Amino acid sequence: MLRVCIIGASGHYRYVLEGLGPRIAVAGIAHGSEGETLHQLQAHMQGRDIHAPRFDDWRHMLDTVQPDIVAVNCHFGDHARISQECLLRGHHVFSEKPLATTLDALAELRQTYARSGKQLSAMFGIRGKPWFQAAHAAVQAGRIGNVRLMQAQKSYKLGARPAFFSHREQSGGLIPWVGSHAIDWLQWFSGASFRSVSAQHSRAHNGGNGDLEVSAQCLFEMSDEISASLSIDYLRPANAPSHDDDRIRIVGTRGILEVRDQQAFLFNDEAASAQTLALPAERAIFASFVDQIRGSAPCMVRAEEAFAATQASLLAREAADSGNKLLF
Repeated sequence: MLRVCIIGASGHYRYVLEGLGPRIAVAGIAHGSEGETLHQLQAHMQGRDIHAPRFDDWRHMLDTVQPDIVAVNCHFGDHARISQECLLRGHHVFSEKPLATTLDALAELRQTYARSGKQLSAMFGIRGKPWFQAAHAAVQAGRIGNVRLMQAQKSYKLGARPAFFSHREQSGGLIPWVGSHAIDWLQWFSGASFRSVSAQHSRAHNGGNGDLEVSAQCLFEMSDEISASLSIDYLRPANAPSHDDDRIRIVGTRGILEVRDQQAFLFNDEAASAQTLALPAERAIFASFVDQIRGSAPCMVRAEEAFAATQASLLAREAADSGNKLLF
């Protein structure tokens, strides 16, 4: 039986609850950041008939439970520090993204991971959505040829955000939190590495949310002279039918793929009109992480990819802050 502890409830803890399977159980929960509550996590656990003790101190929980896996899911500015200690204690780490909110903290976490002998992944679970899986499979099969251009979009409703979102040192900002998902798509679809980034972001019209940026644009130069752009915003109307609007357009030497409206569309030299791709079953990222720990299959998001997406996010934020083009 694999034992999982969850530290915090500020991000996508549902990935853990949805990815539980045979011989794996939640063995304890605790808050990870000052002022953090666990009410929603406890409610979702009860709804799934999952029972685990709550601890007042996450270190005491780890000492008591000795879990195999720790899901780090607290305020984003605390991810790196807590993940690093979990690795040093000998636990596998499934972290909310971004892995860190500063480049120095990311470098320290990367060094600790490299020495730990443990597994690590980040909650880039949108990769597992059927429409992204279908599009990725088409790219891998060569149906659009060589990737040359990518345009991605992350658009969210702002809603009522927790107080820590208003403070850059605790939340990390718009690009690392929201944009990192799409930055991960860019490397995943292209297989390319990041070379440079220019970016802009704005706090204007943020509804009184302090330091929170609500709009951003990024332009990445990638290996093999691939160009990739990304727009990010919290400006999706409150009455929109869904909380988010995720899109990517991938232009290749043989055709074009578009992911939008929870579908994947392919236009290439195989047919005179666009094809709507068949959608596979959704993949659960936490279950994939467990598969890697058990040695049965690699995780759908490798540690190296999680580190690369986080670094690209933080450099994009710095490029936006400084107004300078930054090299990787």
